[in-house]
Amino acid sequence: MAGFAAVGLLAYAVDLTLFTCLRGPAGLDPLTAKTLSFVAACSVAYAGNALGTYRSAPARGLRPYAVFFAVNLAGAAVQLLCLAVSHYGLGLTSQRADTVSGAVVGMALATVLRFWGTRTWVFRAEGRVGSWTG
Repeated sequence: MAGFAAVGLLAYAVDLTLFTCLRGPAGLDPLTAKTLSFVAACSVAYAGNALGTYRSAPARGLRPYAVFFAVNLAGAAVQLLCLAVSHYGLGLTSQRADTVSGAVVGMALATVLRFWGTRTWVFRAEGRVGSWTG
């Protein structure tokens, strides 16, 4: 799990750095900048997991990357759903509430989903499919 977390932190740094650069100096609109930074971060996370965390369960071809990307999209949807429920459903509209709901609660739930989806559907090892402990 530590390897998964380390790769996730690296991917998060890539996402944040690239988004900031694309929004600021490059002057791209927020959705284009976020889309590009998300794709780059997913690629970094996939490479890190394939070469490090799950190197004993090799995934070959484009299908594993596509499934990995889909799992990460589902994680992003979980974060957005947490933010939407808090902001629009519960009326908690402060910047702090948005940060807690999207970047703390949403990130925690999304990380569990990503960890499970990555182990179960992308980097499968014999005798471990669906197992949390190996």
